[in-house]
Amino acid sequence: MKRAKTLWLPHTLLMMYLLVILFPFLFVLFSSVKTDNNAIALNPFGIPQEFAFSNYVEVWVKAKIGVYFFNSLYISTLSAAVSILIGAMLSFAVTRMRYPRAGRAVFGLALIGMLIPNNSLLLPIYLLVRKLGVLDTHWALIIPYTANAIPFTIIVLAAFMRSLASELEEAAVMDGLRAPGIFAKIVIPLMIPAMVTVFIVNFLGNWNEFLLANYFLSTDQLRTLPVGMVQFRDQYQMNYAQMSAGIVYSILPVLLMYAVLQKRIMEGLTAGSVKG
Repeated sequence: MKRAKTLWLPHTLLMMYLLVILFPFLFVLFSSVKTDNNAIALNPFGIPQEFAFSNYVEVWVKAKIGVYFFNSLYISTLSAAVSILIGAMLSFAVTRMRYPRAGRAVFGLALIGMLIPNNSLLLPIYLLVRKLGVLDTHWALIIPYTANAIPFTIIVLAAFMRSLASELEEAAVMDGLRAPGIFAKIVIPLMIPAMVTVFIVNFLGNWNEFLLANYFLSTDQLRTLPVGMVQFRDQYQMNYAQMSAGIVYSILPVLLMYAVLQKRIMEGLTAGSVKG
C-alpha cells in the first residue's frame, strides 16, 4: 500500500506529459475531418459535429499528396535498408578484424562522419550528384541518405556485435562456416532487434529530410512529402481542414511503424546492455 502511494506522483506526471504530447496530434486529427475553416474556428479543440472524410480524398488526389507520399516511402525505405546492409557488413568487419588498429581506424572514420554537419556538405553532395548524372532523380536522394546513415549504423551495430558471445561463432567455424556464412546465418538473426531500431531511426531521418529533397529534385512528380507539404501549404493555405489531412498523411507511416514494431524497438534499445 505504501509503495502504491509513492507511485501516484510519477504516474500523474507521466499522464500529464502524455496529454501534452497527444494534444497537438488530436487537434490536427479532429481538424482534418471538419467541414471548413468556420467549423475549426467555432470549435477548435472539440470533436467535429459533422465528419468530412472527403478532405482526405481531396488532398490525396487533387493536391497529389499520394504521389509525394509514395515517393517518400520508397526513398526512405530503400535508403534505410541499404544503409543497414552496408553498415552491418562494415560493423562485422570492424569488430572481427584480425588487425585491431585497422578496425579502430574504420570506427574512427565513422565517428568523424557523425561529427560533420549535414548542411555543410550540401555543395559537395550537389557537385557529386551532378557529376554522377543522377540530379533530379530519386538516386540524388537515395545515395546521400544511405551514406549519411552509415556512420550511425556502424556505431550502433558494432556496439551490439561486441556484446555477442564469441562461442557461437567459434562453434560455427568448427562446423565449417566461413565469414560470409557466419555473418548471414549466425550474426544477422541475432542482430534483428538492433537492426530494426536502427532502421526506424534512419527511416525517420530520411522521411523528414527537407533540404536535399528541395534542392536536388525539381520535377514535381519526383518530390517527397516534406517538399510537397510546403507547396501544398502555399496553394491551400486558407483551407486548414485539408492542410490538417495532409499532416495526418505525413505522420501516418511513423505511427504505424511504432505500433507494429514497438516490441522490436524496445528489444533493440536494450539488446546490447548485457554482455552475452
